[in-house]
Amino acid sequence: MKVSPTFITITRDTRFMKSFKITALAAALAFTALAASAQQAAAPWKYKTQRLARAEVDALLAQSGGVLVLDVRRPDELIKYGSFPVFLSIQNRDIEKQLAWLPRDRRILTVSNHAQRAGAVGDLLASKGYQVAGATGSEDYEKEGGTAVSHIQPPAPRAAASAVAP
Repeated sequence: MKVSPTFITITRDTRFMKSFKITALAAALAFTALAASAQQAAAPWKYKTQRLARAEVDALLAQSGGVLVLDVRRPDELIKYGSFPVFLSIQNRDIEKQLAWLPRDRRILTVSNHAQRAGAVGDLLASKGYQVAGATGSEDYEKEGGTAVSHIQPPAPRAAASAVAP
């Protein structure tokens, strides 16, 4: 702002305005991400399947051969967030098509990122007569101090095929 004896004029520094717009956009995006994260973490539990805390998951994993870990996330989520060392991966949308592959003589621990999808799958499996031990989220488990989650490294990109001579 410039002050003159007769009137006040407001000048605009376009560099400042662009910087301000970018900063405001970044702040808005960060706030939206935090709000979504808090909402997801605070989402009410609406499933019959028990949501398991870290200590309960560790106790289940300590039982040799008694529990099947069923991860219901997409492959990209498994790479990004990791999973338990030994698990069966069937995406949430394919569970009903793949029921024949699930053993009825073992308890099943369902896994997703924050246990919401795992809880829904646990309820479905229980309604079909499977023994469901509970549901957990791999991210929640790690935040609680769990160390059993293994982070998977994506495969290296394939080398370009060499040109074939005619």
